[in-house]
Amino acid sequence: MLEVKDLDVYHGNSQTLKGMSLSLAKGEVLCLLGRNGAGKTTTLKAIMGLMPARAGSVRLEGEELTKLSPHEVPKRGIGYVPQGRRLFSELTVRENLEIGLMTRKSPRSVLEEALALFPRLEERMGQVSGTLSGGEQQMLATARALCIDPSVILLDEPTEGLMPSMIATIREVVMTLRDRGKAILLVEQRVEAVLSVADRVCFVENGRAQAVMPVQALKDDPSLLGRYVGVG
Repeated sequence: MLEVKDLDVYHGNSQTLKGMSLSLAKGEVLCLLGRNGAGKTTTLKAIMGLMPARAGSVRLEGEELTKLSPHEVPKRGIGYVPQGRRLFSELTVRENLEIGLMTRKSPRSVLEEALALFPRLEERMGQVSGTLSGGEQQMLATARALCIDPSVILLDEPTEGLMPSMIATIREVVMTLRDRGKAILLVEQRVEAVLSVADRVCFVENGRAQAVMPVQALKDDPSLLGRYVGVG
């Protein structure tokens, strides 16, 4: 479904991705693990066209995305929930969700499905999003991405700074979306969260995919964490 191959990305004169490659299938959760600065967030931004690729390709169902402008990428069906949520904080919950719907002119049923996953948002539709709790803002950012009816969802540190109950909610939503056939690329620092939802893990180091393996391999041999990310 999503294929990233030999991607080179620069931030100024510094090369942040060096031949980054990964693949993501329908109904799969692939988690990117690595130290801070390894290139995980840059990979997501490069897929979305927010950091231009100097070489390599990003293909969704065979269509090349690297030549598209950033506002065109979501229209192809990739939802992005960035670290820090990036909501329109002065707009209401409803207005943020409407922006998601407008991206691909999604039907109202898509909004209803997103709200069914996050019923608390339905109670907050008229509330200014900047006044929501951190967990509610994460719900809204995720629901807004779902409003484009994506086939692929990119989640960058979705549980960062959240209470355990909210982390559990996000985890359940990720598993539900996977079961519905969504392809999910997840950046997550909390290893225990990764083990409970991921199908495969990609260890990222120095802008490259150093190893990709089934999550069961990580469960069977926790020392792999120490080898690739210096924890364990």
